[in-house]
Amino acid sequence: MGVPALLAGGPSASGTSATAPSNSSPEAGFARDMATHHQQAIDMSFIVRDRTQDSAVRNLAFDIINTQANQRGMLMGWLDHWGLPQSSGDQPMAWMKMDHTYVAHDGSLMPGMATNADLAKLRTLSGRDAEVFYLQLMVQHHKGGVEMAQGYVDVSTDPVEKRLAQTMVNGQLSEIDMITQMLAERGAKPLA
Repeated sequence: MGVPALLAGGPSASGTSATAPSNSSPEAGFARDMATHHQQAIDMSFIVRDRTQDSAVRNLAFDIINTQANQRGMLMGWLDHWGLPQSSGDQPMAWMKMDHTYVAHDGSLMPGMATNADLAKLRTLSGRDAEVFYLQLMVQHHKGGVEMAQGYVDVSTDPVEKRLAQTMVNGQLSEIDMITQMLAERGAKPLA
């Protein structure tokens, strides 16, 4: 079943939404921003997969790659279904209508995203050092993702999209707990 089945049951296809969301709507903004956020988690997971032989970290990376790639596909599919572009000139997370003081820098476009320098450093590490740094980056990344997904849950009116966002909140909170434990097993802690 997978992504095509979920898209077929998506917001507009279900007949419950008479019109597609606007280009500046929370639906479009969330789809774009979370897809961007997810892509970085996928990228980091591919990096660490090649930098360690630790089965627990490799399994986590595999799960993140698959889960977030599937969710990203749904988000991009919704934009396509709505006839909306996959990018816009809006500031990241502007759709949340909150006072965000986050300033994009060095490739970190939204809260929780790693910088280009972080990614470059991860590419130079191996073994335990790569594992710890990846896990630390992923805790921060998930915290930012949870904030964004919860922000969308709070404003969403579409049950399908809201359910996906709530699934993201629940899954990433659970992974934060697991990753924190994995760090402790390696004698490390999440970044401050």
